Formats: sequence, structure tokens, C-alpha cells
Amino acid sequence: MKKNILIIDDSALMRRVLSDIINQTEQYQVICTVNNGKAGLDAIHKYPQVDLIFLDINMPVMGGVELLKEMKREKLEIPTIVFSTIAERSSAETIEALSLGAIDFLKKPENILVNMNSFRDKVYRALSILAVAEEPVTIVKQMPRRRPKRHGQNPSGQGKLVALACSTGGPRALQEVIPLLPENLDAPVLVVQHMPEGFTASLAHRLNDVSTISVTEAVDGEVLKKGHVYIAKGGSHMRVSYEHGQHRIQLGKDEPVSGLRPYANYMYESLIQSDYLEIICVVLTGMGADGTKGIEKLSHEKNIYVISQDQQSSTVYGMPKMVAQAGLTDEVASLDNIAKAIINITGVC
Repeated sequence: MKKNILIIDDSALMRRVLSDIINQTEQYQVICTVNNGKAGLDAIHKYPQVDLIFLDINMPVMGGVELLKEMKREKLEIPTIVFSTIAERSSAETIEALSLGAIDFLKKPENILVNMNSFRDKVYRALSILAVAEEPVTIVKQMPRRRPKRHGQNPSGQGKLVALACSTGGPRALQEVIPLLPENLDAPVLVVQHMPEGFTASLAHRLNDVSTISVTEAVDGEVLKKGHVYIAKGGSHMRVSYEHGQHRIQLGKDEPVSGLRPYANYMYESLIQSDYLEIICVVLTGMGADGTKGIEKLSHEKNIYVISQDQQSSTVYGMPKMVAQAGLTDEVASLDNIAKAIINITGVC
């Protein structure tokens, strides 16, 4: 049976193009299209069998954020993907939409007819999120955890570091984790959230507003400090360098890997050359396997502790699943216990 899609967008062209793309698939069909959030809410009530919503942010009568707030108030839990532009106001509203429950977002192309092939691929990827999210709960068989080699490790090294990776569902998950970390956490925290340029600054600002620990978008050359969260800048890879007794952030514009920039594997691999005594690797919700190879390489050279999110609380159980299946996970935790698990390992100063 085909999955039913509701499109809510004030652009007639967008509604038509998106409908054509979806209706060409074998698994999905557009059940209804409307041009504002109020009409969208009416459609949700009229069609209780809606499986996925494509939702524009900026619309007349009722915008996307207002609709998500109303859906939350009415406890209407329907997977929703929002459309956004890279404008500052729109990016902030997109982050708010993700915090309200939207599972992912798509950037609207400047010229949808010119960029049709790219947009079609992004829509197909968005639809695949629904299929992955609906996978039945499975028990992941973990391989025996291999303890790390400690070649040349400095016994007087610089304490601990937290390195966190997430993708689909990540902004909402981060809002459940970062605000619970204390301002005196005895470690810096690096975060790679798969997100394009223009959105991570808004994500960092929002997290900083609701947290006691300091949260900023990472800056090239910045020295890592304890009790601080650094969000990888969208559109840039984030690595860590170690020179003259200091760990610094390195941002790079080298090519995306499988469409990803930032790429969590690069962050983890760069930590092999760091001077930290222990690295706490945290893998949250997200599609794919980014992070697994980097953590595996890191495990051969450094003392690491790996925390992965459980399936029940993951929006998409992809990245944490792959880490667990590779035998790298030390602790599986539900989303509401991730912060506690981090604090238990790092401690406070």
C-alpha cells in the first residue's frame, strides 16, 4: 500500500512539481495539497491516514512553525519535512521547526526548474527517511568491544574530550542533550551535525539560549576549552589539530564525502593526533554510517568510550546502529539519558 503525503506550501509551482515527483514513485502518493498552515491543519483532521508532510515555513494565514506548534498541542505526531531558504530569518525558523518535531528539512532551490534533477534526488532522499524510520525494532548484536592500543600515549595528556555526531533528527536530539550539560563540564564538546552552510549558526544560537554550557558555531583556529560546545560550521569539515600544547579547530572546504560536509569521520580521525587521555564518542540519530569508520580508526590509537543512542528514541536508527554493529559501542542509552552518560564519564571541574 502506498504511503500518503500531504503538501503544504503557498507556491503553486512547488506544489505541482513536488506532487509530480512523488506521484511518479511506486511507494508514495500525494493525498492532498494546500496553500497555508490553517488549511493544512484542516487536511490533517480530514485525512488521518497522512504518513508524511512536506511543509513550507513562510506562508500566509498560518506559517509552518505555527502549524507545528498546533500539531504539538494537539499531539498530532506525523513525520514532517520542512522547506527553507538560507536567509537568516528562515534558517532560525527552520531550527525552531526542527526543535518542534520536524524530522528534517530541504533547502528550496532558487530556480526549481533549472535545478530539477538535484531537487528530485533530495526529495527521494527525504522520502527514504520515512521508510528507515518505520523499520521494526531489532536487537543489535554487538561484536566484542576491542580495547584500544595506546601507542605513544602521553600519561600527562590533557584530560577528556567529547566528540558527538548526528544527522536526521539531530537538532531535536541535541536540544534534549546539550542543555543538560553543566557549564563546568570537564571537557570540550565537538558536534558534527549534518547541515548546510547558513543553518548551524542558528542552531548554535538556539542551543546556547537554552543551555548553561556555552554553545557556539566553531571558528577556524579556535582553541578548545572545557565547558564549551563547538558546533561544526555547515558546509565545512571540522578537524582538530594539536600544536605547541594546544588543541585548535581546523575548518576545511575540501570536497563533501557522500554529499556530507561536515563529515564526522574526519573529525574522529583527526583526534588520533590529539593529546587527550580519553575521548568520549557519542553517536545520535541519523541516516547512514558516518562516524563508524572514524571511531574504528580512533579506537586503535586512543582510549575511547562510545555512547550510542538506542533505536526506540532515534528518529532514524542508522548511525548509532552501525557503530553498535561494528562492536564499537560501550553504552547504549535512550535520548533522555545521553547527557547523564556523558557527565558520568567526563565529570565536572
